[in-house]
Amino acid sequence: MRVGPLQATQIGAIALAAIRYGADGYFGYPITPQSEVMETLMEEMPWETTGMVVLQAESETSSINMLYGGACCGKKVMTSSSSPGISLMCEGISYMAGAELPCLVVDVIRGGPGLGTIQPAQGDYFQAVKGGGHGDYKIIVLAPASVQEMYDFVGLGFDLAFKYRNPVMILSDGAIGQMMEKVELRDPVRRLTDKEITEKYGHWATVGKPASRKGNIISSLSLAASEMEAINLRLQAKYQKMRENEVRFEKTMCDNAEYLLVAFGSSARICEGTLEIARSKGIRMGLLRPITLFPYPETAIREMLPQLKGIMSVELNAGQMVEDVRLAVNGAVPVEFYGRMGGSIFSPEEVFEAFAKKFNL
Repeated sequence: MRVGPLQATQIGAIALAAIRYGADGYFGYPITPQSEVMETLMEEMPWETTGMVVLQAESETSSINMLYGGACCGKKVMTSSSSPGISLMCEGISYMAGAELPCLVVDVIRGGPGLGTIQPAQGDYFQAVKGGGHGDYKIIVLAPASVQEMYDFVGLGFDLAFKYRNPVMILSDGAIGQMMEKVELRDPVRRLTDKEITEKYGHWATVGKPASRKGNIISSLSLAASEMEAINLRLQAKYQKMRENEVRFEKTMCDNAEYLLVAFGSSARICEGTLEIARSKGIRMGLLRPITLFPYPETAIREMLPQLKGIMSVELNAGQMVEDVRLAVNGAVPVEFYGRMGGSIFSPEEVFEAFAKKFNL
């Protein structure tokens, strides 16, 4: 097993983190720009060291249903894909949310819609945050902005998935996904034994029925309306706990900011350069980077409103997260949007020019 620190791409870091955090299984299907996850796992051969299962499924639909089966047994399972592949998984993600099963899904976003392009984008925000599948479900969505965060979020994602018995998604993009940076490897966590899984998760997982309790049945189906409503109310209460306890964000130069940029992932990294340009011109600009896209840091935005003259959401899409920014602001200050699509990436200078034009500065 590798020891750190080392240089890695963000996508390669996913594979290394999965092995070191004691994942039981990875089930995936190749699609650019995230195929390196499976390639790295095949190179590392964790089945010979930790016993981790690595399997290429025949499709994305198959892989998400393999996660369903593994999660039913209390196993720490994950997959990764890119935009159109995640679309194929959305039915299974909804099923797992309804059945309250933990899993980790990584989406390395590419340009769309349709087959689109293999170039980086952030057009999967709606699909991830608003639910690409059916029903009133939510999943925790983590948005890394560095290779180190991608590595760390694998462990965090698994922890949150089992804490809430809910799917968790890491939402990245091809720009950061192919970025090479230094990564500090954390101490390895061994896989749980079957006995430990039974002790920790035997009250819900299908690990074999002892004589002391009734059998566990895992399903998202309930034909009685009253029962299904009760399930939905329980799920909504769980999502509210996520909102109360799991919001994560990062502020940069926000203490005296009069204008605020809101951006996630690679867009946030680009906007750090925009802050320097604005500050050099005497404009007090700050940056708020949501780390959790659900639950969204709406309170953090609201708390800044008394000091702000305007906000601009910066995204590599046609304007998706900006809707959540506007909901948080509720008309208190002007909210503008700047973005590019189809795999095109803006520069810090382009972001500043758009900002200056929109706010007449």
